[in-house]
Amino acid sequence: MAPNSLFNLAVLSFCYLILFSPYQALGSSTRSLFVPAEINIDFNAPPPLGLCATAVSIHGYKCQEFDVQTDDGYILSVQRIPEGRAGGGGPNRPPVLLQHGVLVDGVTWLLNSPQQSLALILADNGFDVWISNIRGTRFSRRHVSLDPSKPQYWNWSWDDLVLHDLPSVTEFVFRQTGQKIHYVGHSLGTLMALASFAEGKLIDKIRSAALLSPIAYLSHMNTALGVVGARAFVGEITTMFGLAEFNPKGDAVNNFLKSLCATPGVDCFDLLTALTGKNCCLNGSTVDNFLKNEPQSTSTKNLVHLAQTVRDGVLSKYDYGNANFNVEHYGESKPPVYDLRKIPHDLPLFLSYGGQDALSDGRDVATLLDSLKLHDVDKLHVQYIKDYAHADFIMGVTAKDVVYNQIVAFFRGLH
Repeated sequence: MAPNSLFNLAVLSFCYLILFSPYQALGSSTRSLFVPAEINIDFNAPPPLGLCATAVSIHGYKCQEFDVQTDDGYILSVQRIPEGRAGGGGPNRPPVLLQHGVLVDGVTWLLNSPQQSLALILADNGFDVWISNIRGTRFSRRHVSLDPSKPQYWNWSWDDLVLHDLPSVTEFVFRQTGQKIHYVGHSLGTLMALASFAEGKLIDKIRSAALLSPIAYLSHMNTALGVVGARAFVGEITTMFGLAEFNPKGDAVNNFLKSLCATPGVDCFDLLTALTGKNCCLNGSTVDNFLKNEPQSTSTKNLVHLAQTVRDGVLSKYDYGNANFNVEHYGESKPPVYDLRKIPHDLPLFLSYGGQDALSDGRDVATLLDSLKLHDVDKLHVQYIKDYAHADFIMGVTAKDVVYNQIVAFFRGLH
């Protein structure tokens, strides 16, 4: 693999691993990176009872747990918050599906107080809220025949999330509610939706989509540490390709990240700003809550695919790196491109992005918007928030007033 591709994988891995952590990364070799010493976490402990019990019901909301099996055998955990804390549930509450990003899970929608967390705000505003957890995350590490301790379980990229996970969850919610669904995605959750829409999938079941920090294109993703990472750690990353599971809490990934932090001139204390942009609106208790729950595993193949998107500047299916392998999978020597111009022009879209976001860079969002230039004018709503960076959209204490109220109004305007 070319050094540039390896560099992009390094950058992308770091961007998500360090997405929310303002703490000093260096620590004892027995602890995972980016977890402050005062937080005591047993990484070998079994997962908690479930997302409902740990993050929803404790606030006085009804919550239901479901298992959704994909057509390729993965068993996904899905939660439902059918009504607000004050009650008032009914069969006609519009369903909303929340889709998280990479290396996290559905708890990211529930990290703040009920008055500040999007999932609970939507429930209190009359929506039937559903939370998806993609394959490989702690509540979705099951398969009808594959073992997550074996490489075969991790042989997937975000293509498979587009092809299997998102359609399976959407179909389940649609059947349960009998209504078209409003969709909210953050980061990778936006990529999954846009690629699906471009392929003509989900259109008959999706009423609208709100996309926060959209990352369809990543060519201008910028980080202050990219040059150092490319120069010093290409060899280290090469050894990681033997890992099917990219586990941020595992020794191999942990040691690699610590090595980068030990490089002269690299200040791990400031990685949050250096890699995601300067998030304006996080508080310490929310970050502590995040660190108690995240990050989650993904497949190394998934990160390679994302790195290909950075490298190539196009949105295409996974490149197997060999024309013959690509022909075997796709019938052509290069992977097919997801043509976002094919997204139905009358599908209501709400896009929100930040001026400080180093991952969803404004220039890449502009490329996305250019792909949507033929979209019906009254169906495309774009919000630009000058001071927001990547994490502010799901953890910012001001997000309710700045973003979430706009999403609620957008959804309500369609009924």
